[in-house]
Amino acid sequence: MSDEFLTQCAQRIGAQHVLTGDNMAAYLTDWRRRFTGRARAVLRPASTDEVAALVQLCVQYRVPIVPQGGNTGLVLGSVPDHSGTAVVLSLSRLNRIRSVDPINDTLTAEAGCTLHQVQQAAEAHGRLFPLSLASEGSCSIGGNLATNAGGTAVLRYGNTRELTLGLEVVTAQGEVWNGLRGLRKDNTGYDLRDLFVGSEGTLGIITAAVLKLFAQPTARTTALFALESVGDALDLLALARQRCDANLTGFELMSDFCLQLVERHFSTQRLPFSQRYPQYVLMELSTAEPEAYAVAQLESVAEQALEKSLARDVVVATSFAQSKSLWALREHISDAQGAEGKNIKHDVSLPISCIADFIADTDAELQRGFPGCRMVTFGHLGDGNLHYNVSAPLGRDDESFLTEQAAINRIVHDRVHHYGGSISAEHGLGALKREEILRYKSGTEMAMMLSIKRALDPFNLMNPGKVI
Repeated sequence: MSDEFLTQCAQRIGAQHVLTGDNMAAYLTDWRRRFTGRARAVLRPASTDEVAALVQLCVQYRVPIVPQGGNTGLVLGSVPDHSGTAVVLSLSRLNRIRSVDPINDTLTAEAGCTLHQVQQAAEAHGRLFPLSLASEGSCSIGGNLATNAGGTAVLRYGNTRELTLGLEVVTAQGEVWNGLRGLRKDNTGYDLRDLFVGSEGTLGIITAAVLKLFAQPTARTTALFALESVGDALDLLALARQRCDANLTGFELMSDFCLQLVERHFSTQRLPFSQRYPQYVLMELSTAEPEAYAVAQLESVAEQALEKSLARDVVVATSFAQSKSLWALREHISDAQGAEGKNIKHDVSLPISCIADFIADTDAELQRGFPGCRMVTFGHLGDGNLHYNVSAPLGRDDESFLTEQAAINRIVHDRVHHYGGSISAEHGLGALKREEILRYKSGTEMAMMLSIKRALDPFNLMNPGKVI
């Protein structure tokens, strides 16, 4: 990169915010520490106008741009490749809550705000922003929007796309599109908002968003169900939907092996049952009714589940602390698997009715091909999203097991496709699944996506090498 380019960047945002050399290290390695790329510089603008000015410079000098939020992604979408030709454009300094409108139930936040910051701002006005992720203290709203993040409350509130009304975007030409409209109805042309949400920074850079807020629940209540099978979990889901309707907020499936890992690596975490069962479901209700109503509703589901032999045992939380303890079992799974060793992750979605068959079929096929591999299966069963992860057999070296990743991915993704699912539910494609997706999307679909990319980013500067 020419000195002239760097000098002009420094003039736009200040020399202290143009990082080079060792100062870039934290921005170049992915969240799982599996990959470290190279960059010409890390640029840290503090406003939408500064983002636009930097993009205009990058167009002038034909410098590729990798937008980055909290860098908590799992598919190499927010780090540069090995070429060293791109700049990383960090949005961490765009971190203001611009406004909160409790009457309109909206909040306008800049892309660098953490998810937790947005949640707290909503709560300060007596409202709820319901997106909930384990990484909420470090992931950014811009990253959530770029990947259309899901989380534990999709069953009731939807993905990030459903929680967004308007966007502010710096285009690939360095122009600013101000679409920060807090409207529920606006049929005035193509829905550009939905085009940019989920595009992983490949079409433009989201700098701010108008987000939907909701009433704070009067009461939340949680229960942990012990089950014999995934099929029983699906029947339990049908029962909960019938009995609780919109009050059903969370429905998380966890295999026993998942919770064995949690107990092994986090000594304070313990199952509240006297014996072990093959599967568990963490269920949460939230309601505007008094707490007694929510507890009675959940207890009614628990009683029927036991009567119908859908559940073998149930613990209903009787306090906030107990509810938090039950959720901690679920939230520690990823960290526990990481502590156990390196693993091969899959973030897939399936028609809910097919999930039990998918797990049974794919487990069996993986055991035939890779005897002793250990399945860490958990996820948001209520919306069909599974984290279907594969750990090495006991005694096998992690690094040698990771050489099997392509073959394992092929088995898992082919079975997902067979059941009409998607190989990426909420993590995105990034660079990790860019080639893999070509096996499962039609030529027509890929051609339409490529046409959009070429139209909006004709110089291919926006996060090149990601998605397509």
